[in-house]
Amino acid sequence: MTSPKTSADRLARLLNLVPYLLARPGIELTEAAADLGVSEKQLREDLELLWVCGLPGYGPGDLIDMSFDGDRVTITYDAGIDRPLRLTPDEATALVVALRMLAETPGVADRDAINRALAKIEQAAGEHDAPVAVRLPGNEDRLAELRAAVERGRALRLSYYSAARDVSSERVVDPMRLLSVSGRTYLEAWCRVAEGVRLFRADRIDVLTELDELAAPPPQAQANDIAEGVFQPDPQAPTMTLRVGRGGRWITEYYPCESVVEVSPQEWLVSLRVNDLDWARRLVLGLGPQVEVVAPESVAQAVRDSAAQALAAYA
Repeated sequence: MTSPKTSADRLARLLNLVPYLLARPGIELTEAAADLGVSEKQLREDLELLWVCGLPGYGPGDLIDMSFDGDRVTITYDAGIDRPLRLTPDEATALVVALRMLAETPGVADRDAINRALAKIEQAAGEHDAPVAVRLPGNEDRLAELRAAVERGRALRLSYYSAARDVSSERVVDPMRLLSVSGRTYLEAWCRVAEGVRLFRADRIDVLTELDELAAPPPQAQANDIAEGVFQPDPQAPTMTLRVGRGGRWITEYYPCESVVEVSPQEWLVSLRVNDLDWARRLVLGLGPQVEVVAPESVAQAVRDSAAQALAAYA
């Protein structure tokens, strides 16, 4: 017997291990290891890892649990992993499309890992359909334009979509450098409208025009420190406090938070700084019943007004 050598192999084995053990309560470890084609030592290591896996919240009631009786093991809580991992044709196609799109995204570091995963899924799904071709429209061309402008040291006129304010605007910028962070490419530049250094996501630049004049960032234009992430909240920005249910707990992992306080196993008080209160309003509306605004009252009132307007539209 040989133990699988890659993280992907181990992940696949762990996903199938729980339903396997659920179907065989009290099975001896030596028998399970033989069935799974791993050593007993490897199986014990897998079980130790499963013990700290589970659902978001990661409290005692969220993690996979099991009991041991000598060398026999029984799963007592499966955290929803109650059947072997099998992809339907639709799921396999969706996964192939997503992976191909990721592979085509400029700035992705480990394309080899993506291609290996893609090959395994396509092999498992079979060769019944033609390969799925995915391209990100204009993305490579846009990046080539940005690289060329930065290398030539030219100023740029951008039409840029701001997701935080849900608006598009035009501005002239003096490029400083291109950054690739977490699979996304950003243009760091001095914005003449904002009079400050800003990061522009390449895929949100709608129109790009290279100007005849040279880029000339002023002396005070300093590159951002991205060691802690691309965007960091302004310490002077107002704080918003939300009462968040389990379904909205993901925001604590996606946005920088000032504090996260567990009120109960199903509820948290989350505080985060927001530079744009209109963005905060749209964030809360998008989370629906999973969140309640505790403070400030201005955001709570804006959410109530927007919800009332939406309901009135149905009448």
